[in-house]
Amino acid sequence: MPHIGRMSDSMPEAVIKVEGLVKRFGEIEAVAGLDFTVVRGETVALLGGNGAGKTTTISMLLGLLTPTAGTVEVLGHDMRRDRYAALPRMNFSSPYVDLPHRLSVFENLLVYALLYGVRKARRRVRELGEDLALGPLLKRRFGTLSAGQRTRVALAKALLNEPEVLLLDEPTASLDPDTGDWVRGYLERYQRRTSATILLASHNMGEVERLCSHVLMMRAGRIVDRGAPAELIGRYGRRTLEEVFLDIARRPDDAMPPLGDAAE
Repeated sequence: MPHIGRMSDSMPEAVIKVEGLVKRFGEIEAVAGLDFTVVRGETVALLGGNGAGKTTTISMLLGLLTPTAGTVEVLGHDMRRDRYAALPRMNFSSPYVDLPHRLSVFENLLVYALLYGVRKARRRVRELGEDLALGPLLKRRFGTLSAGQRTRVALAKALLNEPEVLLLDEPTASLDPDTGDWVRGYLERYQRRTSATILLASHNMGEVERLCSHVLMMRAGRIVDRGAPAELIGRYGRRTLEEVFLDIARRPDDAMPPLGDAAE
């Protein structure tokens, strides 16, 4: 299986292992045979256009969707048979997952903190509120927040249990450039402190270049290329990862470079 992550003298710990992963919805094959590994402490990007299969893949990593074929292991646990052993050590953030509108931000976060078994849950919610500059919002109903404010609350929810594995779907969507930059810095500090493993789906290529050591490029449910951002930029003769993304999105299938060569 192709390895994603830095290599060292001793093999690093594989935190996420995906083999032969397939998901079909009727006649539609949303994910068509993925193989990848993410090691502890790495941030890896899962990139692709709308409909490429990113969100479906993340849902299978969380155990929310059952694969049609293949296996997913997270923290040594098969997510089909033993996901409840891994879930307390994981979390995710997505701007597309809504929270109850009538509850306040504090109430929403407290419910999730209790579900995750967080000790001193109220204190933890207040700490995160301070860390993520949510203090003025804690008493407001979630339904009154702007899209950017909801994105920050979603990130706070994802960090309540200090997860070892963090799955992020568009973590800075709807944020202004200053707030988005601050959130990216926060994630970098969190990872340095905890050695968390992060899988990131994003359409912000500057964000990916800053945060991610490796990239998985998806199209039509398949990984069509992979490598470090700088490697992909050099391979395609482009200046930025965004130009690489556009190149891959617009190339016909028979014009793609051999994946075996790209994965080495």
